This record gives sequence, structure tokens and C-alpha cells, in this order.
Amino acid sequence: MARLILFNKPYGVLSQFTDRGSPTARATLSNHIAVKGVYPAGRLDRDSEGLLLLCDDGRLQARIADPRFKLPKTYLVQVEGDPQEEALERLRKGVLLNDGMTRPAEVAMIDDPGLWPRDPPIRVRKSIPDHWLQISIREGRNRQVRRMTAAVGLPTLRLVRWAIGDWTVAGIAPGEYREIAV
Repeated sequence: MARLILFNKPYGVLSQFTDRGSPTARATLSNHIAVKGVYPAGRLDRDSEGLLLLCDDGRLQARIADPRFKLPKTYLVQVEGDPQEEALERLRKGVLLNDGMTRPAEVAMIDDPGLWPRDPPIRVRKSIPDHWLQISIREGRNRQVRRMTAAVGLPTLRLVRWAIGDWTVAGIAPGEYREIAV
């Protein structure tokens, strides 16, 4: 039976156990997870938060991370600006990025999800509104969601991966994890 860890990665933590290549020590998974023999199934950028899956089974790791399996990844995204239906529809049809066209995304405007506070907080500008979107994608390009929202004129202020497939970060505090058997 494989071990699977659902980790709520805080802002500023690297999605790896060691930090090579930086003259200053940055927070890594080893600051939060003391379980041996598990490895991240995919990545989550340092400036993103939320669900990161770790497992001890190579096949499961590949099934989670490999875009060929089209496992949906759902994000709660705070964007700067006032999303118009035209911009949302562009995201739903796919957006042309510098590395090609994205697959269509599932996109909906949502109310403020009432997440934990972020440290440091996002920048707030009184003259520019911000809104929350729920975006699900089935591929995993580098910084894809941020690049997609920017391409339609809605820069991302905060990005929280809420779910991968049926696994969710709901009920797991930032920096904490839950281990399950699969």
C-alpha cells in the first residue's frame, strides 16, 4: 500500500527537501515534513500556497504529476481587476502563451473563500478591485495559472492550489499535513 501525504504548503516554502543553489537558507519541505522516503508528486512554486502531494510510490507519483493522465488541479486565485465575462471565456477556451496554446480551463468567479491569512499579505491597492476565481486545469506548465490570468489582463495576487483530483487541502492548516494510505 502506497503512502500519500497531503501537505498545505505555505507561501515561501520550496517544493523540495533541500535548498541547493541559494546563498541564503530558504524554507523547504524538510522544515515541515519529517517523513522519510516520500517525494513531491509535481511542484508548487515558492510564491504559491496550498496542496502539494508527496508519495513513496513512483507509479502513483507519475500518475499524479504527468499531464498525460489529465488529473484536474483546482486553484483558488485572487486576481487584480474586475473580471469580465470575455476574459473568463478566453480562459475557458484556452490562452495563447509564449510556449503555445493552453488547454481549456474550467473557470468560475467565486466569493472570497475566507482562507487563512498569508504571510506576507498580498499588496492591496484601494483604487483597483480584486476578485477570486476558481480555476481548474489539466496540464502543468511552469507558472501556468499566473501566466494565463496575466494574458487576459487579470494579474494574480494570490494563488492557492485547493485540490488535485479528489484530494483536497480542506481542513489542513498551512505547514501541516495529513497522511493517507492509497
